[in-house]
Amino acid sequence: MFKKILKIAGIVLGSVVALVALFYTKVYFSTEARINKRYDITARALPVAYDSASYELGGRLIVAKGCTDCHGEDLGGKIFVDDPALGLLVAKNLTYGKGGLPSSYDEYDWTLALKHGVRRNMKPLLFMPSHEFTRLTDQDLAAIISHASRVPNVDRELPENSLGPIGRILTDLDKLPLLPAEMINHQSTQVKLVKQEVSIDFGKYLSVACEGCHRSNMKGGAPVAPGFPVVADITSTGNPGKWTEEQFLNTLRTGHTPEGKQLNPKEMPWTMTKAYTDVELKALYVYLTSL
Repeated sequence: MFKKILKIAGIVLGSVVALVALFYTKVYFSTEARINKRYDITARALPVAYDSASYELGGRLIVAKGCTDCHGEDLGGKIFVDDPALGLLVAKNLTYGKGGLPSSYDEYDWTLALKHGVRRNMKPLLFMPSHEFTRLTDQDLAAIISHASRVPNVDRELPENSLGPIGRILTDLDKLPLLPAEMINHQSTQVKLVKQEVSIDFGKYLSVACEGCHRSNMKGGAPVAPGFPVVADITSTGNPGKWTEEQFLNTLRTGHTPEGKQLNPKEMPWTMTKAYTDVELKALYVYLTSL
């Protein structure tokens, strides 16, 4: 009788192992196909200017849009996820130093990356939030290119990206935004200008940078990745609805909430939002509290 039970248990266990192996084989080849897909895209030229005003605006936007959070303050790149299960995710060296961009990398290549989320070989970039950048105005995108393409060279060679088993499974289930190129309408018409004023429209434009965590309705929800906290509701029914405009501005500049909590910049990137102007933060407050 005992031998019979062991035999049945062995058959069940073997079947489970076989099913898991089949599932992961499917996951592996599916994610490989998506990672190596070549997109048929022709990027529209942006009006990139190389004057001091464009350079200054681009420098502020690079902080405000989170470029320095991933690529480092010098844009020399860094490893931002190193987990055997999730994988090794590396933010590239964006300078023209050793280990960075080739000297032939030009405005068109920058536009492909920022607006379309693809490399110059037309394969998708990994974990690059181009689905947010593609919704910026021509002026803002051009300013980012103007600044980023002229920062001092940094010699820093970094390893290539690699996905772990959990990273592949989450990507296959669309629970990890690994391939933002898939989330972009590559034929959409670019917004050329948004009036910078304290208004709901301008606040909505700025809130694109919040969608990655707080979702398009700004209501938050489930953690953005394993190990992260539940994402807060930042509409009128969440904390911003209880805060004054002054408290909202102070929170997004210091990370210190009116309730006495210090926000972790790895979870709520107030180190980005502190680069916003008063007009931008007030517009964002008006929009969020209107929801």
